[in-house]
Amino acid sequence: MKKLINCVENVEREMIEGLVKAYPNHVRKLDCGNVVVRAHKKEGKVALISGGGSGHEPAHGGYVGEGMLDCAVAGAVFTSPTPDQIYEGIKAIATDKGVLMVVKNYTGDVMNFEMAAEMAQADGIDVQYVVTNDDVAVENSLYTTGRRGVAGTVFVHKIAGAKAETGADLNEVHRVAQKVVDNVRSMGMALTPCTVPAAGKPGFELNEDEMEIGIGIHGEPGTHKEKIKSADEIAVTLLDKILADIDYNDKEVAVMINGSGATPLMELFIVNNKVHDYLTEKGIKIYKTFVGNYMTSLEMAGFSISLLRLDDELKELLDAKADTPAFKE
Repeated sequence: MKKLINCVENVEREMIEGLVKAYPNHVRKLDCGNVVVRAHKKEGKVALISGGGSGHEPAHGGYVGEGMLDCAVAGAVFTSPTPDQIYEGIKAIATDKGVLMVVKNYTGDVMNFEMAAEMAQADGIDVQYVVTNDDVAVENSLYTTGRRGVAGTVFVHKIAGAKAETGADLNEVHRVAQKVVDNVRSMGMALTPCTVPAAGKPGFELNEDEMEIGIGIHGEPGTHKEKIKSADEIAVTLLDKILADIDYNDKEVAVMINGSGATPLMELFIVNNKVHDYLTEKGIKIYKTFVGNYMTSLEMAGFSISLLRLDDELKELLDAKADTPAFKE
């Protein structure tokens, strides 16, 4: 295993400390663990909290700041944070407007965030949550009942965060967050596996001429392995599955071409070139495109495509100001 780390046991803490030292005007770390909050708490708005296992950077700490999250909680690599960590995050950011939790659909995340919400509600904090499940690849996986929450979650952070900044009440912020969940779909693939530091070896194997279609963000199996094809062919394979899931006909969409951690931007832009042309051929209008690493899987090589159906409300919120370490609008 070759990794730029010091000690396996300190990976998450040193990563969070490095984030805070790089962006002290955006985030600060709580004393209770690997929990970051906005450097300057904003009252009078619904507070947003999200998180999950480490290894998906810049998700989720990179999205803490104006217009997105108020708190991100980092568990060990690919492991849910504990209820106590999440509870401390909720207490730190709670306002009289309440707290919205954005939870990816993984069994550990859902269970631990729900437990933290119950603890906070016992303290009189108004907490609601949405569960993201944008992955169209598989219905159930090693870590989920139902579909997995993947890169489309970033759209929820952005749009719900923008709604919260307007001073909207908790029910309204929850409504908009759920609207994004209902209208975003994603699917990914991988060329190479990733290695969890504590494991010391790759989580799965692929031959030199193989790729995995429909893979999860923790290296969970997808729908199948097959011989590597061209970027254009892979993009069409993923898009066809996404487009078959909900009706995108004559709709405007936001597109996210998300790198898995080790994919060069050159290759992501090549994928986007085909995605743009293919959607245009089908009469689907692209309103805005995001290309880069938004929710990674350590050093996995691969990418995912996310499509978000838009209406005027979602477009306005997508365009609203955001100022975070990893996302600026």
